Amino acid sequence: MDISEVQGTVADGFEPVREEFAAAIDWKSGAQLTVYAGGRRVVDLWAGDGVTGDTLTGVYSATKGAATLVVALLAQDGAVDLDQPVAHWWPEFATAGKDRITLRDVLTHRSGVIGVDGGLTAAELADDRVIARRLAGQRPYWRPGSAYGYGAFVTFAMVGEVVRRATGRSLQEHFEERVRAPHGLDLYLGLPEALEDRYREVLPGLASPEELAAFWADVPGPNSVTGVGYGLNSTPPLDQVAFINTRRVRALGQASAGGVGNARALAALYTAAVFGLDGQAPLLKPDTLGEFAMLHSTGRDLVTADAGQYALGFQAKGLRYPMLSANAFGHNGSAGAESFADPLGGIAFGYTRRRFSFDWSYPEHDRLVAAVHRAAGAA
Repeated sequence: MDISEVQGTVADGFEPVREEFAAAIDWKSGAQLTVYAGGRRVVDLWAGDGVTGDTLTGVYSATKGAATLVVALLAQDGAVDLDQPVAHWWPEFATAGKDRITLRDVLTHRSGVIGVDGGLTAAELADDRVIARRLAGQRPYWRPGSAYGYGAFVTFAMVGEVVRRATGRSLQEHFEERVRAPHGLDLYLGLPEALEDRYREVLPGLASPEELAAFWADVPGPNSVTGVGYGLNSTPPLDQVAFINTRRVRALGQASAGGVGNARALAALYTAAVFGLDGQAPLLKPDTLGEFAMLHSTGRDLVTADAGQYALGFQAKGLRYPMLSANAFGHNGSAGAESFADPLGGIAFGYTRRRFSFDWSYPEHDRLVAAVHRAAGAA
């Protein structure tokens, strides 16, 4: 993409980030990038088909970062105990060998509960309460605590059920009242209908027939651990592109993958959590931040193979991007969103794109993070 097609602003010293943004994305993807450094917004860029700085789109599993922040706040308040069994709040969950699974096990993907036998329909996956009812009777897919594996669409339905039973309010309500509204974030776990005109549909990936055939030839079977973890064992298999483009999903704000927002909001979320936004105090106290940024699950992920490394609820971004500090944390999304904070480096990063990659690979992430890290270090 020609740099003249990139809209937005960068602070002095961050001009190379604009250049890398222009080089790393294409017009058909439609992307946004926002970065805070030292609590100040230093990058705010966008380009591509149907995208402005205010555009809202599906952020998929970057939603998990917002949901985890709610849990961190509740743990900070003493409203939930991370090492209490889930069944303490939710007795129905204790069946089929799940009685000792703790909230920490769920947040670190060590519960073994990544889906249900026979799959969940797209309609069921829209609603965390429905997912939770289905999961209550499900036997884990491995012995809890013995390994870890990513539960793409169901993990935060379990977390949300604990939050609801422990506090009497939904995770989505806590997010709205404690995080989104006080900071004016354009990130929604439940998109109001009045804002639907700002939503732009996520688009399918572009690939040749040969590329698609090669990709699908290597996809694990629907009833494999990977297939269950990504909803491929449903009939029909879950269409991830159609998922967030469904109004009911956006309206309910499914806490694992149903969030709607933009790059500005993702970067501002992590700024508010760690550094403080617009003069407000950081949401997380140092001890809470240290606990949730600490590495918990590393090594081979049974669902994603080598792609997963987790702190507490968040992905461990210091392992994903070695130029960042060890306690960098955040969460990406399967349509290409990326978001994180580097507490030591003083950076908060938010990126979205409107179009899936057909093979779920987003090499521009590495290029953009490296460019931001270089610019911030020089500044």
